[in-house]
Amino acid sequence: MLEVNDLRVAYGAIEVVHGITLNVQAGECVALVGANGAGKSSTLKAICGLIPAKSGRISLEGRDITNASGHAIVKAGITMCPEGRQVFPQMSVLQNLAMGAYARRDAEQASDIDEMMDMFPILRDRAGQAAGTLSGGEQEMLAIARALMARPRLCIFDEPSLGLAPKIVAEVGATIDRIKKMGKTILLVEQNAAMALRLADRAYLFEAGEIVLTGTGAELQKHPEVAKAYLGH
Repeated sequence: MLEVNDLRVAYGAIEVVHGITLNVQAGECVALVGANGAGKSSTLKAICGLIPAKSGRISLEGRDITNASGHAIVKAGITMCPEGRQVFPQMSVLQNLAMGAYARRDAEQASDIDEMMDMFPILRDRAGQAAGTLSGGEQEMLAIARALMARPRLCIFDEPSLGLAPKIVAEVGATIDRIKKMGKTILLVEQNAAMALRLADRAYLFEAGEIVLTGTGAELQKHPEVAKAYLGH
């Protein structure tokens, strides 16, 4: 579904992603793991059109989307649940969900909102409440539901557990697993490497802007260097 070939990303003169190549097959959950500053989120932002690629090629289902605009990439079938939730704080939960379907022109948005509220019952309880007044965990559920409202073929999650209590982190992990079982294709960046590797069919380990290791989630969990550096044993 997604192919990234020899991607380089820079902020001004500073290159932060150094010619990486990766792919995501339809129906997979693929995780990008590694330390802060390793280039994971910059890779996601380049895929989503939020920052330009310095060079390389990004394609979705064979179509070149390198340096396409963010809204064109959403229409092509990719949505991101961004780091830090980034809900619209002054807008209600219901309005945030409607914004997720902004690029759609079909008549099924209302039924999809009902489906999201069935999936996340707390959102139904908070439908008229300003999103900025929700707890961190509630905002994360709203951000996930808002991303799904676009009916994406590829869902990208950037640090979904960031700043959340351990119990809520477990709920977020279970939610991502449920989305995968719905048939969605997922690309996940997550500091909680243990959770990411449990969820992932395959994973890529980033270090200093390069991919240094790849394999199944289970293989990386058992890799001694990964276990020592990222899993605490």
